[in-house]
Amino acid sequence: MRVLVDTPIWSELFRRASPEPAVRESLRQLIEEGEAILIGAVRQEILSGVKEAKQFSRLRSTLRAFRDEPLVTADYETAAVFFNRCRSGGIQGSNTDFLICALASRLDVPIFTLDRDFEAFAQILPLQLIRFKG
Repeated sequence: MRVLVDTPIWSELFRRASPEPAVRESLRQLIEEGEAILIGAVRQEILSGVKEAKQFSRLRSTLRAFRDEPLVTADYETAAVFFNRCRSGGIQGSNTDFLICALASRLDVPIFTLDRDFEAFAQILPLQLIRFKG
């Protein structure tokens, strides 16, 4: 089963000194099976804030093993609809979060995240979540 992987999961594996074992193993399995989905905006978030040039270069090189899932115009339009729907319900989120939601909806795949905001989005939007409570 393909799974859209959110930034905190990738960061848990690639940027943490001691990643959560269950998260690490789940992502490792998705990667080995070729089922982990990455988008460009998440790639940018993972790489943003890396202070050391060597670490940035290593992380960029590692992430280049994963292709970005293509986004289409409808994904951006759906993300805006989702943003507006959630905002009307008193729920805020980032543009990247709503792009993730839109793509997951179009592909009919779950989102693997540690971000609690997605639980709020899922109260309003048609989302499937895989979440570890760590």
